[in-house]
Amino acid sequence: MHLNENKKTIDKLGNTRYNRKKAEDFCICFAFFQKLKSGTSSASVKGNAQMKSIPETFGSLVFNTITMKSRLPKETYASLKRTMDEGKHLDINLAHVVANAMKDWAVEHGATHYTHWFQPMTGITAEKHDSFISPTDDGKVIMEFSGKELVKGEPDASSFPSGGLRATFEARGYTAWDPTAFAFIKGKTLYIPTAFCSYGGEALDQKTPLLRSMEAINRQALRVIRLFGRTDVTHINTSVGPEQEYFLVDRELYNKRKDLIYTGRTLFGAKPPKGQELDDHYFGAIKPRVAAFMEELDEELWKLGILAKTEHNEVAPAQHELAPIFCSTNIATDHNQLTMEMMKQIAKKHGLVCLLHEKPFEGVNGSGKHNNWSISTNTGVNLLSPGETPHENAQFLLFLCAVIKAVDDYQDLLRISVASAGNDHRLGANEAPPAVVSIFLGDELTAILESIASDVPYLAAEKTQMRLGVHILPKFPKDATDRNRTSPFAFTGNKFEFRMLGSASSISFTNVVINTAVAESLCHYADELENAENLNEAIHRLIKRTFSDHKRIIFNGNGYDSRWLREAKKRGLLNLPATPDCVPRLLDKKNIALFEKHKVFTETEMRSRYDIMLENYCKILNIEGRTMIDMARKEILPSVSAFTKDLSDTVVTKRTASKEADCTYELQTLNKLSGLLSEMNGNIDILEQDLDKAVCIEDNLEEANYYKDKILKEMEKLRCAADDLERYTAEQFWPFPTYGDLLYGVR
Repeated sequence: MHLNENKKTIDKLGNTRYNRKKAEDFCICFAFFQKLKSGTSSASVKGNAQMKSIPETFGSLVFNTITMKSRLPKETYASLKRTMDEGKHLDINLAHVVANAMKDWAVEHGATHYTHWFQPMTGITAEKHDSFISPTDDGKVIMEFSGKELVKGEPDASSFPSGGLRATFEARGYTAWDPTAFAFIKGKTLYIPTAFCSYGGEALDQKTPLLRSMEAINRQALRVIRLFGRTDVTHINTSVGPEQEYFLVDRELYNKRKDLIYTGRTLFGAKPPKGQELDDHYFGAIKPRVAAFMEELDEELWKLGILAKTEHNEVAPAQHELAPIFCSTNIATDHNQLTMEMMKQIAKKHGLVCLLHEKPFEGVNGSGKHNNWSISTNTGVNLLSPGETPHENAQFLLFLCAVIKAVDDYQDLLRISVASAGNDHRLGANEAPPAVVSIFLGDELTAILESIASDVPYLAAEKTQMRLGVHILPKFPKDATDRNRTSPFAFTGNKFEFRMLGSASSISFTNVVINTAVAESLCHYADELENAENLNEAIHRLIKRTFSDHKRIIFNGNGYDSRWLREAKKRGLLNLPATPDCVPRLLDKKNIALFEKHKVFTETEMRSRYDIMLENYCKILNIEGRTMIDMARKEILPSVSAFTKDLSDTVVTKRTASKEADCTYELQTLNKLSGLLSEMNGNIDILEQDLDKAVCIEDNLEEANYYKDKILKEMEKLRCAADDLERYTAEQFWPFPTYGDLLYGVR
């Protein structure tokens, strides 16, 4: 029997989906034994079976459009689809129909509970689980889920960060179903993506402002696209593909380090003999344990409909990356939160721990999250695609200029959107762009805009072929411009890659800023062009003026070069290296006006986020400082003291045996260790005193600046003394795993 001859066998076993699946499995197994008899490798058959199952597996735990279409009445499905695709209002009367179908589907997949899944301003997700059971008169239960339960939930709003929007005694908050995002099953629970707001209606989450910003850019982009006669376009959407970097370390080693457990990064650690100098980890062969983790991660993400596509080793030892395919910004944000969560869960199953901190190890690359952003119509047109002749593509050039203007006008907001205590360690280091925001366009687009600004015809260069000097290798067209990995905001062909995000961050706020800032540019353009007598001439003038007014933000050179920072200062660009430097600008009048105009944030909501960002900064550094003190006093000092005693005993033993014994090593080491121990003990006392002072400061900004200017310096002094002690202390006495152990412990 061959697989392509099995229709009769499948039909005999029944027509239900379950029985057909059993029949197909039977046929695959039968073919497996037949191929074994004929000598075909079992790995090949297994691979073919897996290839067949991936399309079936993908989205199998998601209440997606395919499932909706098969389970919902035609009218209900059409209404829900309009809401998802075009942002149309959903008739609340249909919610009960959707809820019942969603419940039946979830129960068939083994679900017993449901939860309103939301994204408070903690940086992670939140969930409260309720069962589907409902009591009956005869003392039993039935499985029910109403439209009311689907649409609204009531978590405690005072227990999440609110920046003063909620007092402790004001507990009521609401979660509201987001019908633009798919529900999914995880474990035995149906997860319903929701927004989260206070009793007064203020947004307490990451999702609500994002949805508002998507509506804002849709409104303004539609105004502009109509000018080009595109009456077929009914909706414009932004899409994102967030590349996720992370570290994997051995779980047993992780459990021996309090700093990793409490803070997610190493607060102590001397540089190992080998770091990333040889560049031999980047794109290198993936180790078996890591490969097994990646394989299971892919499978679980695919079940949840997450388009995990590319995975590889990153630059630093133990560092890796996962990149998805683009999808709608709202969905991409949900998916990225799920990806980070699944990475941590699956790592545990493989005896690993996934570190998502932006800078878990000093002296090697930190981890970022590259936010690939684009904008397109519901008819499938990417508005940032240059086409074959970008100099003649007015629509593309206009949207390109809108982004340039947005990034220049709101460079402070872009910097704020990636601000955190962890990311401050990473920005400006060798693997990350500097804290100065700039745009990379490449030579071709820059030359096109310069020609428009100078009223000089642009002479397009001919496409060149890559010739590698070997006849058997294929020839292929060379791209019009190189890539720039040092640029914070780089154009990469048909999208912009914002590279400043830290790996642990939600991508929501960053995309709120990009969407709203570009919406403002498009609003200005529409206001001017809608009244133009000659549209083509008006567009030409607008592109010319935008480039002239905002060309300072364009930089195609090396962002790591120290000369660029001096050049950026001459251009008037902002350099805001630390979180307390940039966050106060959130409340600048122009920024409040931007968000209020486009109904993305109220001033009250912005002030709450200002307070939360500064509070988080202070709390994180306080935890790190206290952890350093705890590790230093309870682990490092006693361990090194034990080593000094061992050295002293050795000196006594050797000199008892012979007064002329050479004790140079022991005595020099004792002298060095004694000085460092005294220095470290003093550093601990000073840091503790300063931390006690910090918590007494009432003003958030003043406290944050105290941590930046005082506490971080004391933490660095303590670290330097400890790392010196590690270099001189015998390995068997050092109290916790070293950098060498952690970075090379996964084999």
